[in-house]
Amino acid sequence: MIRRRALSDYAIFVALAVECVVLAVATDAFFTADNLSNVLRQNAFPAVIAAGMTFVILTGGIDLSVGSVVALSGVLCADAIVRDLGLGTAVAIGIGVGVLVGLLNGVVVTRLRVPPFVVTLATMLIVRGAAFKYTDARTISGLPPAFSTVSQSWSMAIVLAAVFAASWLLLMRTPFGRHVYATGGNREAAWLSGVRVDRVLVKVYVLCGLGAGLAGVLVASRLSAGYPRAGELYELDAIAAVVVGGTSLMGGRGSIWGTLAGAFFIGILNNGLNLYNVSPYDQMMVKGAVFLAAASLDRWRK
Repeated sequence: MIRRRALSDYAIFVALAVECVVLAVATDAFFTADNLSNVLRQNAFPAVIAAGMTFVILTGGIDLSVGSVVALSGVLCADAIVRDLGLGTAVAIGIGVGVLVGLLNGVVVTRLRVPPFVVTLATMLIVRGAAFKYTDARTISGLPPAFSTVSQSWSMAIVLAAVFAASWLLLMRTPFGRHVYATGGNREAAWLSGVRVDRVLVKVYVLCGLGAGLAGVLVASRLSAGYPRAGELYELDAIAAVVVGGTSLMGGRGSIWGTLAGAFFIGILNNGLNLYNVSPYDQMMVKGAVFLAAASLDRWRK
């Protein structure tokens, strides 16, 4: 049992190291500054979302609305900039939208007792529709060049480090983090021991929405536009990163650093497949196989 737990806890870090070594040996293009910068910029968005998703999955929940939140927060942030409301106000609007959607998800899950899968599937459609309606399915362009600096490699690295450091502190150094693990491990036992389970659940969905809103701002900066189709399938990438990183879909066990390793394992896998000109369809099948293997490992360690 202990051997199984150790294998599942550290497998992703070993796999990530092996993946990097194999690609470094197999191709000269992998360990170049341009390629590594590209890997960082491409995977920072799903990694930021996956950090928030880790909190939700640790409680045994799921959030399918994050990709749509990326789109809506991005278009509202871009629109605020075009209307000269100021960069700070625009960023606050983009992040605030994510927080509000997360709050809505948490309240409906805890008050109406609707399963998280159903609630967040509904908000995924509502929020995506709102992004299309607000923009009339058009791209909001005309953003100033200064906004693009937000998504440069060095600033993305700082944001990514800050998000994961803050997430680690929340999970490992605060009572709230212990309550998250307790809620996911055994909800009834957590409630009987005095944990306000509903408050914990609302907070984890708010955190997940906050991460998605922040990712929406970063995506808008990367595109220099508000694009209503942005973030499509990001929810699947985030969930895959969390599960591949070793967090149990049943809740109660996992780590934020495992999620970071999982996000970059998938991202570097994509990068390697691109370097070998593997078709996007084959890449989808490979990612699906990796996700299935990670979920199977989660069941096996039970």
